[in-house]
Amino acid sequence: MQQLALDIGLASGPTLENFHAEGNAQAVAHLRQALDEVLAGAAPMPVYLWGPPGTGKSHLLRAAYEGLRNQGARLGWLDPRMRWPSAFDEHWNAVLLDDVHRYSEAQQAAAFNWFINAMNPACGAPRWVLAAGELPPADLPLREDLRSRVAWGHVFQLQPLDEAGRRGVLQQQARARGLQLSGEVVDYMLSHFSRDLGSQAALLDRLDGFALRRQRAITVPLLKAMLQGG
Repeated sequence: MQQLALDIGLASGPTLENFHAEGNAQAVAHLRQALDEVLAGAAPMPVYLWGPPGTGKSHLLRAAYEGLRNQGARLGWLDPRMRWPSAFDEHWNAVLLDDVHRYSEAQQAAAFNWFINAMNPACGAPRWVLAAGELPPADLPLREDLRSRVAWGHVFQLQPLDEAGRRGVLQQQARARGLQLSGEVVDYMLSHFSRDLGSQAALLDRLDGFALRRQRAITVPLLKAMLQGG
């Protein structure tokens, strides 16, 4: 793994502040405390976040990554897109493992190695491990030694947002882009497309670019024109 490669995928800069914490306030508060401890040179207990798609697992991991990196921390990151994980780096302050339920055999081997070394005093001061997946630890399709270690520390089940929460997130993301979304547009987005917030964010990104090129306000007809290849 090359640490700089992650920057490409994190250009939008998820943060704990722009995470809609409804139903997940305890997990977010715990992450805030853990980040403070890592930056103070401590190693909090490992944390595993799980929940269905759209509950914000990757957002929180990326927010933790950015928050730590911006304060000078050195980090290991692994997700299923990284086909050839690197060896553990003893200079890391923390290890972040995203979408562990999708790891290949090679990625599972790397994740286990990173986890063991992060907890091993012989490799220097212990490091924090933050992981995320769609399933509770016991149900993860992982090798047993890795599955058991994912369950070592604090485990938080993330709750999906209700209807009002989804609308709030879409409006928040639109405002961050300087966009105005009418209730009609939000209704259409939520009723005609996957309600997964990751999919909705991707749709909003695409719509933002299309509206900019057309120099038009975002409306349902404009959204339909984009989808029809107009």
